[in-house]
Amino acid sequence: MIIMKMKINLNGLASNGNLNERFKKEEKMDKLRTIGLIGGMSWESTITYYQVINQVVKEKLGGFHSAKCLLYSVDFHEIEACQSSGDWEKSGIILTKAAQNLEKAGADFIVICTNTMHKIAPQIQKNIHIPILHIAEVTAQALKESNVKIAALLGTKYTMEENFLKSIIADHGVEVLIPNETERKKINDIIFNELCMGEIKEKSRNVILEIIENLGREGAEGIILGCTEIGLLIKQSDTAIPLFDTTQIHAESAAIKAIFSK
Repeated sequence: MIIMKMKINLNGLASNGNLNERFKKEEKMDKLRTIGLIGGMSWESTITYYQVINQVVKEKLGGFHSAKCLLYSVDFHEIEACQSSGDWEKSGIILTKAAQNLEKAGADFIVICTNTMHKIAPQIQKNIHIPILHIAEVTAQALKESNVKIAALLGTKYTMEENFLKSIIADHGVEVLIPNETERKKINDIIFNELCMGEIKEKSRNVILEIIENLGREGAEGIILGCTEIGLLIKQSDTAIPLFDTTQIHAESAAIKAIFSK
């Protein structure tokens, strides 16, 4: 079972940005905000979001504290069909409905638990009255805090080839590299044919690590794991190049936003 293989480590995440430096306990805290999670894309990575968010809340507040969360888990089959057919408008309608329901239920902000579907984040945002915590914004902040000037982006073919994440990161002064066409196809196939199906294969880990090494030789100072499933396969202990797991960064940032006034 893939759940047994997932380990959350909040003690060695320097590459994801130093939470203790950004947010001090002495900062004035608001009432714990309610996080609206749009998950299910895939459900395996949504588990990671829930675990990380609650572990950060417990770490920062202590005692019996846990996060106030609302989860709307979509049917990934419907979303993947929209992706494959290029019907982003339809997927936007599905996720907008999810966000609106979370807002009605009392969410204070929205977390879209996937990189690829941030392509339609602007469409969702204009139809709700609460903010979306954007995965690219918090990842860019983590890169800047680690003084990374050139980062390579791994993810689905949509994430690597289109600009909805890359442009935001570049706006923060970080140059973004992507793998070559052959490597992009390999990564995309591993994500959809294996990781989204709950399969973790050593052969695929080695493929990704070889691609990471190639990108390092091209000048990448850090690697953005820009798919919420890749972090299930690749860990910092697998490579010397700093990894920036967007799932971890996004989930940690959501917990901090729920806790602190900043």
